[in-house]
Amino acid sequence: MVKLSDFAGKWLVVYFKDDTPGCTIQDKSFTARRTDFEAAGIQVVGVSAHDVASHKNFCNKFAFSIDLLSDTSAALIKALGIGRAEWKGMKFWERTSLVVDPNGIIRRVYEKVNLEGHEAVLLKDIEALKAT
Repeated sequence: MVKLSDFAGKWLVVYFKDDTPGCTIQDKSFTARRTDFEAAGIQVVGVSAHDVASHKNFCNKFAFSIDLLSDTSAALIKALGIGRAEWKGMKFWERTSLVVDPNGIIRRVYEKVNLEGHEAVLLKDIEALKAT
């Protein structure tokens, strides 16, 4: 079990994903930039409604080092109002990212995330938030 309090005192990016090709690209990007986030003192976690075994298989398949959390009941996903979308007849949770400050306050919400350069935008925006 993971709680928000586990990240107390740290900046946190929580990104919501599903099992789509775009989300796989996003996972690859977060894995590639993991050291940049760590150097900036930012923890990154992905969340989806898939179970833990599915996440382990997925990370092993693509050699991802990101932390993926399971919300099998979609309770958190629904509570935060993450939208649903459809692509090629498949329904999925929309790619959404949240920036949470060290006090546990959501400071930014990015909906319908554009995959190109999103990680760089997050890093830049969090650095600006730190300065305020």
